[in-house]
Amino acid sequence: MHNAAPVTNPASKVRTLRLAFVSAVVSLVAVFVAVGSTIPLFNVYRAEDGFTNAGISITVVAYSAATLSTLLTLGRLSNHLGRRPTSIASLGLLLMGCLLLLNVHHIGVLIAGRLLMGFGAGLASSSLTSYIVDAAPARPAWLASVASSQTVMLGLAVGAIASGALVQFGPWPRDLIYLVVIGLLLLSIALIVVSPETATPTPGAWRSLRPRVGVPARARHLLPVAAAVLLATWATGAFYQAFVPALVEDQLHTRSPLVLGLVFAAYMGPSVLGAPLSGRFTPAAAQRLGMTAFLAGMIGIITAIATGTLVLFITATIVAGASQGIAMSASTRCLLSGSTLADRAPIFSVVYLLSYSGATIPALIAGQLSTTFSLPQIALGYGGLALIATLFTVLSARNPQADATAEPPGR
Repeated sequence: MHNAAPVTNPASKVRTLRLAFVSAVVSLVAVFVAVGSTIPLFNVYRAEDGFTNAGISITVVAYSAATLSTLLTLGRLSNHLGRRPTSIASLGLLLMGCLLLLNVHHIGVLIAGRLLMGFGAGLASSSLTSYIVDAAPARPAWLASVASSQTVMLGLAVGAIASGALVQFGPWPRDLIYLVVIGLLLLSIALIVVSPETATPTPGAWRSLRPRVGVPARARHLLPVAAAVLLATWATGAFYQAFVPALVEDQLHTRSPLVLGLVFAAYMGPSVLGAPLSGRFTPAAAQRLGMTAFLAGMIGIITAIATGTLVLFITATIVAGASQGIAMSASTRCLLSGSTLADRAPIFSVVYLLSYSGATIPALIAGQLSTTFSLPQIALGYGGLALIATLFTVLSARNPQADATAEPPGR
């Protein structure tokens, strides 16, 4: 393919890298628009096909487990095959998942579709995020970490809102959102095809499939706090996927798919707005600030669920969402500090392994407990996880060590 080699011509480097950056950002948004598009349909599947809360929770676990397994085995593949082919493969997996979800009338079909989405999202989480950081402009300095960590949240929010609106007001309520997403994924594939490669393909692709998890030695002391931030915030995101559809209907007294999409987006969307604020602080200060505000938001969410107050629930959700953006972006900035091109795919694999572990393990436990405990009680458990993570972050957050010789993120 004529674009297979990395860009080396100085005269065209800025223009071609800008194309790669835009294509990678659009594609990562498309990936998570696809993931978020299913969420407002969960209540439709519950009402029309008899799916249970436990069944819906299993689909969330299946998606996260597929993502985890893909990150473990394919997380470094883009270093060897290049960012473009692995990114295109990830988009193709999402495309197949959407095609399967066009005909959901059995929980097994929903689980299979979400598995395909999980495989695609896992591959995209290492390849497309690395592609974004490779091609990101050097200024502003925070752009690489914000674009790579918060594009996911933007895509989930857009997917949930668009799906809610189309389910409630559009024709073919069970299918139209998937047809729209299929078009967006095809556009993303076309953009990647015409974009330049940023990583030189190297031998060792088969050896890279052997699971290996780790970050550069200089970043290892930063990993425990990053893990606490990612585990707690992504656990809450999985709670919104698995339980908020039922909670909005049963506790907050509305069946509107659009309201459901807006509630989910109220958690994911503000994360994008909060992330640039982290650049005004040192990474450690931003982690402490973000997690403290995140805990305050979680307290508001639990209070709103207990009292059935929709306005408080949405307000607290926005606070928690913006706060997670501050903390998550700062954590990503810590781990990327001084990274080289070869470091980035492994770093993002670790970031998303932690993230999806946070999404999977609590959701699996909560799904099993959902037949015994009420949704307000389950929400209280997630609040306890947020409290532990916040205390650990406040006590243990550290800034990355300066390394003037390392390659800065974004180049």
